[in-house]
Amino acid sequence: MKNIILWTVLFFCWTQNFGQELKETRLNNQIESVTLFLSSAQVFEKAFGSIPAGESILEVKGLSPYLDEKSIQVKGQGNFTIQAVNRRLDFLSEKEVSEQVQALEKKIEEIQKGKILAQNRIEVLANKASLLSANKDLGGSQSGPTMAELRAALDFFDAELTKITTEELQLKSKIVESDRELERLRNQIKAIQESKNKATSVVRIRVKAPAAGQASFQLNYLVANAGWYPKYDVRVKTVKEPLQLNYKAEVYQNTGVDWNNVKLRFSNANPNQSGQAPELDKWELNYARFTTVNKFSVPQMPGTISGVVVDMNGSPIPGASVLVKGTTIGTATDFNGRYTLTLPTNAQSLVFSFVGYGTQEMSVRGRSTLNVSLVEDSQALQEVVVTGFGASEKRSVTGANVTLRGTSTADAAPLMTSFVENQTTVEIEVAEPYTIKTNGERTLVDLKGYEIPANYRYTAIPKLDKDAFLLAEISDWSQYALLEGESNLYFEDGFVGRSILDAAALQDTLMISMGRDRSIVMQREKVDQFSKKRTIGSNITESRGYEITLKNNKSQPVTLLVKDQIPVSVNSAITVTPGELSQGKLDPQTGIVTWEITLSPGEQRKLSLQYEVKYPKTERIILD
Repeated sequence: MKNIILWTVLFFCWTQNFGQELKETRLNNQIESVTLFLSSAQVFEKAFGSIPAGESILEVKGLSPYLDEKSIQVKGQGNFTIQAVNRRLDFLSEKEVSEQVQALEKKIEEIQKGKILAQNRIEVLANKASLLSANKDLGGSQSGPTMAELRAALDFFDAELTKITTEELQLKSKIVESDRELERLRNQIKAIQESKNKATSVVRIRVKAPAAGQASFQLNYLVANAGWYPKYDVRVKTVKEPLQLNYKAEVYQNTGVDWNNVKLRFSNANPNQSGQAPELDKWELNYARFTTVNKFSVPQMPGTISGVVVDMNGSPIPGASVLVKGTTIGTATDFNGRYTLTLPTNAQSLVFSFVGYGTQEMSVRGRSTLNVSLVEDSQALQEVVVTGFGASEKRSVTGANVTLRGTSTADAAPLMTSFVENQTTVEIEVAEPYTIKTNGERTLVDLKGYEIPANYRYTAIPKLDKDAFLLAEISDWSQYALLEGESNLYFEDGFVGRSILDAAALQDTLMISMGRDRSIVMQREKVDQFSKKRTIGSNITESRGYEITLKNNKSQPVTLLVKDQIPVSVNSAITVTPGELSQGKLDPQTGIVTWEITLSPGEQRKLSLQYEVKYPKTERIILD
């Protein structure tokens, strides 16, 4: 046993010495393009340099510490053979303080100088006030001051003390504001330095060359702490014009490496999601008493949710990902760890993630505020050997290149983009290079502008809300390759709110809610003369009547879909009989009454809703 251990140690030492004898050469490298996924990014780099004859180690340094070892791919061009590729962390590389940090430190120095001057001025004012108080006695001991002298002295003291107090308050307020600014700048420097001082990744390429020469490599790998979310600006000037849709990407990246003048591609794929097709398990049916059913009521979703994401010490985490589970709707936290997100109606939970911290899933439960504290993940990084590839031809991509037509709605020249439809994914390519710094800040990239023909109609449920909502209907919308995301709504050149563009819907017509239009006035009132209660034999008959008043205060006609309802009986002893419905269409299964009417400018119209309910007088029902 001892001999086996001895030989193992000797073999290990021999391999270590052999590895150390190989010459190490650093290659020059530069990021050329980045493909952003919904929750990660694929980075494409080029590296080049001289290689010696024989076996050697080529190093590509300064890569993101969040590089996924299993995703590294290397292709080489030159007279050599790639023997192995691996990755390790480099904790020894020194990085210079960026110009941004130096500028922030200069600001801090200027603010501190101003703060010192303000504090010194406050001391001068305090001494001045003390001097005034020490000399407040008027006249000598023999005779007092005259009335005029007393009045003049009081006016002098009042004016001087008022000026001193006012200036002192202004200076103290300035000092408080300076302290806040100093704290903000110091936190920003801390965040930048933490990002810059983290270990970097080094990709080591072991090669064998028959002779010295030049070599070039193409690397690509997956990094975390980066991604994008689809965002939209939806603008409607009038209901007679096409809908203007600006497709945007909200990009976040905190990978530790700046992306300078790189080509960007945006993909709807998610490489972190399992690609395994699901399978059905056996459905075992049994008696109800042997079956457990979890019943719960789903609370009504708030329109938006916001909060703060912090670490265990309470420090904000900028650039953390916040995603509505099961959707592409998400955002990233700002520098102070804050986020705001518009929720779809079926939202159940939010998923919070950041590299180095455990992922947390939190239920919404009808809340409008949700703060989260992420816990650090102590799992150690393991070095993984990745297969390298020799020189080869360029790989062809299966799929058709499809360029979609669209008209930019911006006055300035838009970014040129094209849509590439692959077999299972869609990619949006931005023609112009882009620079995105690794500071966790969110960057909006304009992808495409469209003018889309749309049908407009208003919908209203006066029983629930007194406002009418404008809906834009888009047919054949699949050609625009949209994803589910938040949308900012603009109507008649004014911001009217936020909504969800439900591109995950299965309908042929995409419905976009444009928000409220208060130019259409509605009122729903109970009519007493139609609301009666009487007893006939063993039954009670109750009747209800409502009057809905609609008025169009707009300068153009509008089409309005109005909905109301009558109750639907689920008991054979209760009967519901509809009355006057003003030619509304009644769905007997749901009890929903629908009117589709057109109102001219300034027109007012009234609708009636009446019904009668009969039930046993020994029972009680609720109609109001």
